[in-house]
Amino acid sequence: MKMIIHSAIVPSDLALRRLDQVVAIMFPQYSRSRLQQWIESGELTVDGQRQKSKSKVPLGVKIQINATPDVTHHEAESIPLDIVFEDPSILIINKPDGLVVHPGAGNQTGTLLNGLLHYCPDLEGIPRAGIVHRLDKNTTGLMVVAKTLESQNHLVKQLQSREVSRIYEAVVYGNITLTGKVDAPIGRHPQTRIKMSIQQDGKEAITNYRALQAFKSHTHLELSLETGRTHQIRVHMRHIGHPLVGDPAYGGTFKIPGDKPDFRLVECLRNFPRQALHARKLSFQHPVEEEMVKFEVPLPEDLLTLLELLNQNERS
Repeated sequence: MKMIIHSAIVPSDLALRRLDQVVAIMFPQYSRSRLQQWIESGELTVDGQRQKSKSKVPLGVKIQINATPDVTHHEAESIPLDIVFEDPSILIINKPDGLVVHPGAGNQTGTLLNGLLHYCPDLEGIPRAGIVHRLDKNTTGLMVVAKTLESQNHLVKQLQSREVSRIYEAVVYGNITLTGKVDAPIGRHPQTRIKMSIQQDGKEAITNYRALQAFKSHTHLELSLETGRTHQIRVHMRHIGHPLVGDPAYGGTFKIPGDKPDFRLVECLRNFPRQALHARKLSFQHPVEEEMVKFEVPLPEDLLTLLELLNQNERS
């Protein structure tokens, strides 16, 4: 595993400032918390000597970083990955239905992270194998993975400052013909800890939506996130009375679609195996090239089939 090695001389405009402030400016490719860890561990030195974060740094001294990357301690597994784009800095993945993103209780293996470690062993030295955001197990679509610490820090900052655009498509129960916004804080469900719910003291959560096509009893929606809370779209759609098809956790259980519906549509809705949600578009500033990059993947087969049956039911 490659060591992280940097050195630089403190310029006049940074002299006599705190060490943690100086290195945050001199090495912006790394997060403040990571630089703080290196100061505390002695992997970041001043003229070869360990210093405290609050120590004042003189003009002309040499800041040296000789750090060992954090190791992601999970098993590498050969798992098929649908790679949309790759360069030395990032990977763009089209995640399939059923693939858990990160190991957790009951899912220590067989996750996207395990597959990434097999595909790109160097990701062992990146926290969470470069994963900077998640999709639920049964949500399909685009994810970006950082291949370097510098790229990871850059992407995390963009997510925190809401500069990453994530556009989803979903099929929900009920008829929606307008655009709208859901601004409702989300927190852990007080009784069912694996679920989320609207909580007055929860974290800010904002979802924008617009109707792409309205049917008699359903709507094909486009949604964009201003924040990135767990289960955000699913919770917000339930909150306004339009839960996602196939999402029993948040109210999207099977309902008969209107009068005398096509039996094929009824069977599709009854047996739809997951929440009808797909991360279709993703755009952000490339962490190295610093230009906007945009990616888009088509809807998966199960959603295309559902939409076709909804259209056929309308025509009949």
